[in-house]
Amino acid sequence: MRVMEAKTFGGPEVLVPADVPEPVAGPGQVLVDVAAVDTIFLETQVRAGRATQWFPLEPPYVPGGGIAGTVRAVGAGVDGARWLGRRVVASIGLTGGYAELAVADVASLVPIPDGLAFTDAAALVHDGVTATALLDATEPKPGDSVLIVGASGGMGTVLVQLAKAAGARVVGTARGERKAALVRELGADAVVDTTAPDWPERAREAVGVAGADVVLDGVGGQVGLAAFALVADGGRFSAHGAPTGGFTEVDAAEAERRGVRLLGIGDVQLSDEDHARLAERALARAAAGLLRPVIGGTFPLERAADAHAAIEDRSLLGKALITV
Repeated sequence: MRVMEAKTFGGPEVLVPADVPEPVAGPGQVLVDVAAVDTIFLETQVRAGRATQWFPLEPPYVPGGGIAGTVRAVGAGVDGARWLGRRVVASIGLTGGYAELAVADVASLVPIPDGLAFTDAAALVHDGVTATALLDATEPKPGDSVLIVGASGGMGTVLVQLAKAAGARVVGTARGERKAALVRELGADAVVDTTAPDWPERAREAVGVAGADVVLDGVGGQVGLAAFALVADGGRFSAHGAPTGGFTEVDAAEAERRGVRLLGIGDVQLSDEDHARLAERALARAAAGLLRPVIGGTFPLERAADAHAAIEDRSLLGKALITV
């Protein structure tokens, strides 16, 4: 079968086509005909060799951890009557998705609701789940102010919609008018352009003098640190993104003094069962027209390198997906 392999660590060009034997579903597993594959920033970091301390992969490997497709075969102990021919999404770890066929544990499977496209489902398999988990953890309430840092990305666009649905007043940050326009279209009450030198002051005006009740930082680095100063005393601050190269490093003593509850990426590490439960919620909202995944570009399997390049140069609005 066809796959895209990272032959070595390096730039997007290290992703090259290869032919490998078809995988076989083992006990408790299914074999999926892959239709669409999620791509996330973390995968570009792993491919570049910048995440080996957390993910000790050795090339060559097949990237791709979130798939949407149709169950072709089942392994021992799996109910074929329930799953064969079913359209599903699955989180399969960090590898194996950039392929015509992929193996998934049955515990990770979530049926795709009728009428929801494979691409929309794939777009939510990671970001829809993580965004839902973040909102559950930070608990924005009607009338709360929520600042979403990096609101035009794949997860940021979902967070804007979920926070608005929770009744919050949403302020998003984005780079440039094109991305800011998207965030406004999704329902944000205000958008701040982080290319402006005085963006923290503008964000303070938007969230109110007291600060934001919830800050969801999907950017990290110095931008995230500036956003931490905008959280209200007694508020919640989530540092879950690091496209700048590192998560926001907050002074824990200052957070304690101000009564700010700190959350990080570790707070949204989920079991297969929890991941599936939250994916079901996200897919159901999308199928009901209550959540719109923003897909900035789709790339055929052979152009996986272009998908990675688009993520890294931040040229897309929303998500990049690979289609098979």
